[in-house]
Amino acid sequence: MRAEGTNSPGEAASGGWTAAWELLLPTSAAPAGRRGQVLQEALREAVRSGRLAAGTRLPPSRELARDLGVSRGLVTDAYEQLAAEGYLVSVRGAGTWVGEAARPIPRSVASEPAGRRAPEFDLRPLGADLSLFPRTRWAAAQRRALDRAAHAELGYPDPRGLPELRQELAGLLARRRGVVAAPEQVVVCSGVAQALSLLGLTLRGRGLRTVAVERPGPSELPGLFDAVGLRAVPVPVDGQGLEARALEESGARLAVLTPAHQFPTGVACSPARRAELLDWARRRDGLLVEDDYDGDFRYDRQPVGALQGLDPERVAYAGSVSKSLAPALRLGWLVVPPALVDAVVARKRTLDLGHPALDQAVLAELLRRGDYDRQLRRCQRAYRERRDVLVAALDRWLPAARVTGVAAGLHAIVTLPARYGPTASLVARAGRGGVALRPLAEYGVAEAADGSVRLVFGFAHLAPGRLGEAVARLAECAEARSG
Repeated sequence: MRAEGTNSPGEAASGGWTAAWELLLPTSAAPAGRRGQVLQEALREAVRSGRLAAGTRLPPSRELARDLGVSRGLVTDAYEQLAAEGYLVSVRGAGTWVGEAARPIPRSVASEPAGRRAPEFDLRPLGADLSLFPRTRWAAAQRRALDRAAHAELGYPDPRGLPELRQELAGLLARRRGVVAAPEQVVVCSGVAQALSLLGLTLRGRGLRTVAVERPGPSELPGLFDAVGLRAVPVPVDGQGLEARALEESGARLAVLTPAHQFPTGVACSPARRAELLDWARRRDGLLVEDDYDGDFRYDRQPVGALQGLDPERVAYAGSVSKSLAPALRLGWLVVPPALVDAVVARKRTLDLGHPALDQAVLAELLRRGDYDRQLRRCQRAYRERRDVLVAALDRWLPAARVTGVAAGLHAIVTLPARYGPTASLVARAGRGGVALRPLAEYGVAEAADGSVRLVFGFAHLAPGRLGEAVARLAECAEARSG
């Protein structure tokens, strides 16, 4: 088919139509009932991709229908639909051409970036083992929840969360973590990230402008708080937890911390430090936000109870199912001090009109039947075994390695002597050998003064056998330099 000349605005370059012709060819091969949809999609794609530039004249509907072997009415309908959407311009007696409204999508946005080759062994802290997700129990609970749900319950949910889930969560947190909360104080969120955003937005509305965060700590927190208008001020962590004196000097009245198992150092907040931090909150009219991201997973003793239980007026508590079930569920909770409940709930309502109700109903069903407790015990057994395997493998293959932090959670700090360094060199050698590592320095910690190599090992996502193989391979890479 030839490209036609035109006197219409934005006259097309010769060959513009020819360049897009191949996109329309599948139309004739499509099932009869879908040909109109296929033609419309092909024309949209031709405009979006830039194959049909603005001003390119399209052939008359009769001619295009003949060439494609379809009815003229089908082509006319396609032209009219795309003209209504702004892709085409049609003028009686003058023809149809590509309009000026649509812009081609840049290739850097439209195309997926080329993925890097996955390492053979990944010892970075990647979170939970997703193969432990209880698919059968979840599916059964989902069926029961759907059967029980009244039609009215499929409308917009309570922004705080389903009442039955909040009731179950309040009981779970009191029983397992020592949290003090009435169901009215529990707000169901899309994970801890939304819980922190909710508190940040609420407190910014009350005049706060800064928030203290642990250093080292999760790298995404400064960006998260920046998005809600708060400036993150790093406060150092020592062997007892967040430094109370440094927190006082920061000038902040809001602080986020991980007292049960600090990320990434692995230290647990000492009783004395807990008292100091609570004293700061009371004197400064401040608020501590307890991110209890893995508080259920302690392997050498009973988990230490939540900081929130010591002063529910001065500590907000956040958690999720990301480590116990799966991050993809985006199910978490925020226990809000009574004075902030109404403001947080109002903010939650404006953000998303409530968390997806069906997934909440499923989690409530798992909690009610005891399946969630069984899942926690299953994960705890699996992760304790894997941490033991990691320590044993290090003793065998890298006996000079030192594991620090409490026996808890899904990660550990591993320190290697300076002869294996410098850190960047070891990470590069390991990467070439198929082992991915994460240095502690990536979380804002200065390199060790004695030259030792400090790494954050994730162990929960690897099967025990793979953990042993990973450490053995790492030892080969490390000894290649030190020897």
